Formats: sequence, structure tokens, C-alpha cells
Amino acid sequence: MQHHFDIIVIGGGHAGAEAARVAARGGARVAMVTMLRDAIGRMSCNPAIGGLAKGNLVKEIDALGGLMGEATDRAGIQFKVLNRSKGPAVQGPRAQCDRDLYAAAVQEILAAEPNLTIIEGVVSKLDARNVILQDGTTLRARAVIVTTGTFLRALMHSGEVKTTGGRFGEPSAETLSDSLRALGLRLGRLKTGTPPRVDKTTVDYTKLEIAPGDEHPRPFSILTDRLEQPQILCWLTYTGAFAHDLIRANLHRAPMYSGQIQAAGPRYCPSIEDKVVRFAEKERHQVFVEPEGLTHPWLYMNGISTSLPPDVQDAVIQSLPGFEQAKIARYGYAVEYDFVNPEQLDATLQVRGVDGLFLAGQINGTSGYEEAAAQGLLAGINALQSIRGGEPVMLRRDQAYAAVMIDDLVTLGTEEPYRMFTSRAEHRLLLGCDSVYERLSPVAERLGILNDERKRRIDARVTRMRRAFAFAETELRPDRETSAWLRDADLELTTQTTIAKLTQRPNFDLARFTGAATVALPDVAAAFGALTEEEREGVVSQLRYAGYIDRQQREAAKMQEDDELVIPRTMTYALPGLSREMVEKLTRVQPMSLGQAARIPGVTPAAVAIVRMHLRRGRRRFEVRGSREEAAETPGLLPS
Repeated sequence: MQHHFDIIVIGGGHAGAEAARVAARGGARVAMVTMLRDAIGRMSCNPAIGGLAKGNLVKEIDALGGLMGEATDRAGIQFKVLNRSKGPAVQGPRAQCDRDLYAAAVQEILAAEPNLTIIEGVVSKLDARNVILQDGTTLRARAVIVTTGTFLRALMHSGEVKTTGGRFGEPSAETLSDSLRALGLRLGRLKTGTPPRVDKTTVDYTKLEIAPGDEHPRPFSILTDRLEQPQILCWLTYTGAFAHDLIRANLHRAPMYSGQIQAAGPRYCPSIEDKVVRFAEKERHQVFVEPEGLTHPWLYMNGISTSLPPDVQDAVIQSLPGFEQAKIARYGYAVEYDFVNPEQLDATLQVRGVDGLFLAGQINGTSGYEEAAAQGLLAGINALQSIRGGEPVMLRRDQAYAAVMIDDLVTLGTEEPYRMFTSRAEHRLLLGCDSVYERLSPVAERLGILNDERKRRIDARVTRMRRAFAFAETELRPDRETSAWLRDADLELTTQTTIAKLTQRPNFDLARFTGAATVALPDVAAAFGALTEEEREGVVSQLRYAGYIDRQQREAAKMQEDDELVIPRTMTYALPGLSREMVEKLTRVQPMSLGQAARIPGVTPAAVAIVRMHLRRGRRRFEVRGSREEAAETPGLLPS
């Protein structure tokens, strides 16, 4: 039996959900193939969304019409902005979620898309644009997006015990790796892990530190007016010397140390075994104790991911303050799986040399729901553009954290699970949550993937903020009347200045200023008063750091010149002056622009200059030839 679609998405995780939703919203007939329909949107590990840099990715997804922010707001049970005491460039919104409510929200959002068909089945073979299921069904499409997460030839490890599967209780995709190799792709192995879950009725909470959320929780999505779920507490506890000694004594039974696992694990989310070995000087390690849901019976032990045997896990857990009588409901384990080194993709996430085949998510070597979802969204957009015959969408590094991530992946590749950090972005002042809709929503609107309600809300937000920025240029003179009402805002004025300049003072408080200005400057007060709390913080931070933002914008503009100098797909690098090493590096990555070429490790500025000169000569030859051909069609322009 054969079925025809425009786009097929393989996988029902976070990347697959975003890819399927955006492609369907763009008008394509989409099939999502997943092994278990009920597992769509399942939170395999931590039931939380966002964090440092990751929260920015979620806001970018929302600005581009994605679903992760919507689902998080429906399921969020504790919201918090991390690093709130620091500058806006390094802050990150985060939400603890009810894992069951989150999966239900994702499934509900997908069910509302009339162009999306969900097919429960196992893929046995992939031949570029043809997908063959185990039951013999053949699905044909003009584009295919593979978002298999940790399921490619997946193997779970718990102590010496090995079990086939990509997630507890779910099977492994055993044959798809062979299809990818047959298409010429090089595969490697990576490892991730998860901590034990504890029966929440067996814990003494009086011995734990409380970790509350924000007093005024802030939603992720612009579509959310209010958060419906009750907001709850999380807690903190700590490992100690007993646990560390126990772990060291049992390292020979840990798969990562016994040689049972050869794959690289996540550097920035290490197992408790790794922490104890790598940070031997630390007397304790923090453990975040997080509910899996409002009514869910388990606690998630964030910070002690492990694949140690069950008896060791029991002893480690019961050594924690408050957990002396605790019972483990599910033991932690590690997962080893195949991935495709992303150097083999172009910046659209399409496989080089295989038109119509896109990869997104952990198959590309990333870790985390947010990284996967952002890739899925952009792979879905580019698959949509490919079947439309439209221009590919490649965001700039100064435009989105998602662009930084994808450029890092396809230019540098990875040998360990990649995680997004603010420090990876050269222009992070330009990438804050406060300007995300202004930066990215116009892209989504041009593509036709924003519904009317989202467009209306974004337009209203942008209008409010622009009006506030305009009024911020209002000049204030140090006359008696102005000085009097400014004193109500705890501000002194000795020289003529603007409201924008006042925001740069450490003691400036916009709410107090707005209240003080109500009578003297009613239009100004109304403009600032119309802003939401998030918008007010955004306006103040952009005004306060305006000088730094301007400087980064100028730096980004210089980089953009090289990023806009496109390298043809047919380009060969056997150019005079390029060493064999440079030719090999450039040929391996096949950069899509001169800017990407300059970011390849080991490619020298001299080599970039040679490629730039070659491209510009080629462009000039094309322009001269084009102008002569045009002139030839106009009598009298060329000499006889």
C-alpha cells in the first residue's frame, strides 16, 4: 500500500512535533510517523523547559510560530527567570512542567492541524524521499525530516545490565541507521543519561531547602494571557562524603568506567559518577528535587544522572538529607545511540547531496528538548520552502540563538552532545528575549506560518514597545516643576537630558517614574503604563545598554557582509594560493557562505581572503557578462 504526502516527519519528539506543526500550518500535507502515538511530546528526562540560553530558544520558537511555548504554559507548574540579578543578556526563563499535561498539550495542538496525519508505525527503511514501514506500507513525499532522538540502535545501560530501547518501556529503531549509511552518511555514537525517580511519599521535606518559583510567574508564549496551573515548590538537597566514597568504590560497575559504554556523554550535564571523579575536590553536589507533576507520584532527582547498579543507587539516594527512608520508583540509566555528525548537513539542515532529506534534533548530536525543538522548527520551515520552490531560511548568528546553534553544528560538527549556552553567541546582547518578536516574527509572517491571533498580538506588542521607545527620547529640563515631580521618582536633574538617559541610572525604576509623570507628561506615562511587565523590562534594558547594543550591531553588520557572500554549491577549492590542508577543510564542510568558511576551525584569514577574491572576481565576471548580454538586446549600446 502506498500513500503520498508533501512532507514526512519521522519521530514524535520535540523536534518532530515542531517540524510537523510548522509544515502543516504552512499548507503542506504532512505525515508524522511515530512508534507510539501516546508518546508524542513525552518528556524523556527532566520535566522542565527553558533555562539559560534554552529559554531564549523557546521564545524564538514562539516568535516563529512554534508550539513549545504554548505547551509549556499549559503545563507549567513553576516559572522562574534564572540569573535575574544579572544583565538581560544572561537571563533565562525556565518552567517546571507537569510531564503528563505537557504531552497532552503537544498532542492537542497537533490534533488541531487539519493538514497533519499521525501514523503509528516503525520505519524499516528510508530511501531519500520514500519511507517504508515494517508492515510493508510505503509513504512517499517530496521531503522527509528525520527526528529520531535517542532511538537509533539505542541501548540502555543500568550497571552491568543492557537493554535494547531508546527510553524506558519503548523500543529502539534498529534498521534506520543502515538506510542513513546507504545514503552515504557517517554515523557515530553518543550517550545520555537520566537520574532515578523517587516515590514522593517517602521523603522528609522538612530536611530539604525550598526552591520557590517567581512571585509573578511569566509565561513563555505571546498567546498566553494567564497561567492556569497551580504553582508549586521545588526543593534542594546535597550529596555528601558517604555518597562520593560509595560511587568511587563502585566505578568498576559503572558502564562509562568499565568500558561497557564507549560513546561520549554530555560534558555540561555529567553523571554523578563523572562529577565525583572530575570534581574530586568538591565536598558536595547540589540535587534539585522536582515534582514530575501535580498528581504524579514521583520526584525527579535533577543533578544525579547515573547508570550505576540499582543497589548503589539505593544507597546513594538514602544518603541524601531528607531521603533516609526514600524508595526509588524508577532507577536511573544511560542510553547509547547513533547520531549523524552534523558537518554533513548544510545550514538549512538538509543533508548535503540528498535533496529533500532533512535531519533535526538529537540525531544531529545535540542534547535537550529546546535545542531539538528549534532544529525541528527550522528543518520544517526549510522542508516547506523546498516543496514550495521558495528561498531557504538561514537565520544569522546575530539574529537568533537557533542560528548560532545550527551554524556551530554544521560548521564545527560535534563529538559530544551539544548544548546551547549564551557564551556561544558573539552578539548575545542582540539575542535577548526582550526583542525576539521584533527580530524573528517578520520572518514567520513572510512565510505565512503565523495565524491571525498570533500576528495580532505580536503587532500590538511591537507597537507598544516602539511607542515607548519614541517617548523615551522626550527631553527633560531641570526647571522647578520638572525637578519637583522627578523627586517623587527619587531622581535628581541638574542638566537637560532625555528619559532614555535617565534609564541608565542605577536607581531608575520605570514604575515609579511612570507614576510620577502621570500629571506632568500624561502621554509618556500612558505609553509606559500600557506595557506588560516583560515589555517594561525589555524597554529599560534596551535603553540602558543602548551603547553596547549599537556596538554589537555594528560588529554584526561587518560579519553580515561575509555571510551574504554566497559560495555556489558547485564551488571547487583547488585555487592558486590555497594549501592542501585548506582545500581539504573547505571541501569537507562545503560552506554556504564566506562567513561560514571563516568560522571553520583551522581555516586561516589568508585562505578566506583568497576565497573572497575568487568569489568577487566571479561575481564581477557574471555582472559584466550580464550587462553585455542586456546591452546586446538594446540596439546601439555595444560597438559593432
